[in-house]
Amino acid sequence: MGLPGATEGEPGPGMTLFKVGGKIFAVLTEGGASRPDQVTLKSDPETALHLREQYPAVGASFYARLRHWNTVVLDGTVPADELADMIEYSWERVVAGLPRATRERLPGPHR
Repeated sequence: MGLPGATEGEPGPGMTLFKVGGKIFAVLTEGGASRPDQVTLKSDPETALHLREQYPAVGASFYARLRHWNTVVLDGTVPADELADMIEYSWERVVAGLPRATRERLPGPHR
């Protein structure tokens, strides 16, 4: 939520959507007794594949376009700084695809 223009919503139990400019950049899904929480993040296809090779906890997203989204199992095996970079990169990818007028209304130096 610390990223410029980020908003949060809960479309249903156990799921939180994070958006910028009305577009989703992260989906947090609560785990349960048998599985940890997960976050789904936007990426470019090349980076997505690299992250999947580097970290066993990173895989193709179940419900989003597989080439552009990764799901990260939050089991502690992906370093916190790497996860933070992945979240910021997802936000940047979404912001880059927003119309210019929407980007210009966002606070911060990314314009």
